[in-house]
Amino acid sequence: MKNQYFGDVNDYLKYGLLRCFSEAGLRIGVCWMLTPDDGRSDGGKIGYLSKPERWRCYDPTLFDSLSKAVRKNNRLVRYIQNSALLPNASFFNSPVPDDQGARKRWLNRSLRTLGDADLLFFDPDNGIEIKSTSCGRRDSCKFLFWDEIQIAWAQRSALLIFQHFCREERDSFVTRLASRLRELLVDSQIVAITTSSVVYFLVFREYQDVRIGLSLQTISKKWTGKVLVRGLTRPKAQGV
Repeated sequence: MKNQYFGDVNDYLKYGLLRCFSEAGLRIGVCWMLTPDDGRSDGGKIGYLSKPERWRCYDPTLFDSLSKAVRKNNRLVRYIQNSALLPNASFFNSPVPDDQGARKRWLNRSLRTLGDADLLFFDPDNGIEIKSTSCGRRDSCKFLFWDEIQIAWAQRSALLIFQHFCREERDSFVTRLASRLRELLVDSQIVAITTSSVVYFLVFREYQDVRIGLSLQTISKKWTGKVLVRGLTRPKAQGV
């Protein structure tokens, strides 16, 4: 996550989803995974704010707040932290280091800070790790690593992970990452929440299903046409 993204259309969708989880009574731990702004045009997708007749209906309160923040050039994640938009949320906003040792300390601090959350949200720049960028390398701060996901899962919270789509065919991409999550995280149930450009992997345990289910129903109802909720069930064993 970079502050330069704040308030763009992907942010509107992201905070809209988190608000649905919050409305269901889930305590949300937001790990921003902040990285420095880089001066690129990313985050420029704010044209939706000039089309309230098309976009405001999904979440009027959120739309008006983001519109105000962008208009005043207050494009910082602390705007959300200082607002009442996510009332059941706690936040960890220390920048993500590239150095491997510092990264481990960063993760430990984040999990201690957000330890009471029912739902841990990780918001990396790009998403889950790729082969070309191992932990400790330059720009590794832009990714969430598999071993970090396993450590977070051990805290017993449900997980929500931001993931950009890549050039791979989308259904195959989602299925591949979901299969890897299922392989690594014992007793996990997985839902993919997709928009036009990103997917959020929701990972939870069966006993967390009631409030998670309410959240997903709200998301599907409020964000019809902008968000698709897709359950990714565990394959049945042969002969079952």
